[in-house]
Amino acid sequence: MAYDEALADRIRGLLEGEPLLTERKMFGGLGFMVGGNMAVAASGQGGILVRVDPDEGERLMATTSAHPMEMRGREMSGWLRVDAADVTTDEALDEWVRRGASYAGSLPAK
Repeated sequence: MAYDEALADRIRGLLEGEPLLTERKMFGGLGFMVGGNMAVAASGQGGILVRVDPDEGERLMATTSAHPMEMRGREMSGWLRVDAADVTTDEALDEWVRRGASYAGSLPAK
């Protein structure tokens, strides 16, 4: 499955004007980086991947519809998957995009 290009366009629009923003195709999706750090991605498996503070991951999974991102059967700390059905509104998508961009922007630039 290829990533949802309309979803990627929505993410791009929300990140417009973000300093040091770049895009890169990876893992079957389209990643959006802030300062060289991945912030959010339109996933090739549907929905989005969001980078979050690892200390916040458990709380976010308990209080939102997000679930752990898995790679090769392993949960990735600091990464959450949000299903496409949970980001259909601009407000819902914006909340996750801002969360990812804020955390990525807090990291040292690469």
